[in-house]
Amino acid sequence: MTQYDTMHPKLGRVIQNIESVMVGKRDVSLLSLVAILANGHVLLEDVPGVGKTMMVKALAKSIGAGFKRIQFTPDLLPSDVTGVSIYNPKEMRFEFKEGPIFGNIVLADEINRTSPKTQSALLEGMEEGSVTVDGTTRMLAKPFFVMATQNPVDYEGTYPLPEAQLDRFLFKLRMGYPTKAEEFDVLTLAEKERPIHKVESVITKEELVELQDEIQHVYVDETIKSYIIEITSKTRTHPAVYLGASPRASIALMKAAQAYAFILGRDYIIPDDIQYLAGFTLAHRIILRSEAKFEGKSSEELIREVVARTSVPVQRSLSSK
Repeated sequence: MTQYDTMHPKLGRVIQNIESVMVGKRDVSLLSLVAILANGHVLLEDVPGVGKTMMVKALAKSIGAGFKRIQFTPDLLPSDVTGVSIYNPKEMRFEFKEGPIFGNIVLADEINRTSPKTQSALLEGMEEGSVTVDGTTRMLAKPFFVMATQNPVDYEGTYPLPEAQLDRFLFKLRMGYPTKAEEFDVLTLAEKERPIHKVESVITKEELVELQDEIQHVYVDETIKSYIIEITSKTRTHPAVYLGASPRASIALMKAAQAYAFILGRDYIIPDDIQYLAGFTLAHRIILRSEAKFEGKSSEELIREVVARTSVPVQRSLSSK
């Protein structure tokens, strides 16, 4: 029996739905679902053409949520994201026209092709679930989920995301190239028509919001909390790290683990959950020293090293919780 055999029935159907379009991307599909259940957001970084945009479209159609797309370009303005007040001469007053951020699932496509000023237009919505324009705060509908795509930062015409923006993303993921066998299946699926057109909703957005509330009841043992703190603390004292993971990162890792355990059919977190999710949750939240970068070290490798060197806790009997 694999970990997927005990998956939550409704959420398992969402994964299967996405897999009907995305061949060989189960981990990315699963982690994207973890993020939306944990009220987090996802940054997908990879080269063009590996299915980043198709992934978020398949997710949106699977849960029957309102989908909006923002194509980030160098000349995009913050008001193009949040919306703008337009004067109505007939009514003799200003009326607010909502921007594309007012959707359930928002695709921020090629987010690092626009300026940091425009990138920051997403910050309030991602953190607070609201948008403030002209002094008026407007709440965003639930669920609200941003999946941003970006090309590798060494590509021409890209702007690196500021640390404050990166910290708003629960996960930073990479799609990767498919294997030859997987690419053969991709060609077969796309031979006659685009498979995304066949994707239908398998869960409503109202059901998703209910599930988001349910994951808050997933049990987190004291030993698990200490384990999370031990891992994040070591990133702050590691000699190769200039800026370590913040307390917000610790919270993000715990919330992600709650959602992950819930999807797999458990009402409690185990150390394996933390070990699996740590790299996706923490790597983009730390900054390596220049010397470490010069030596070819990566944030992902450092997190793996920290996790490997952290003692795994022995949990108390779950029956005593």
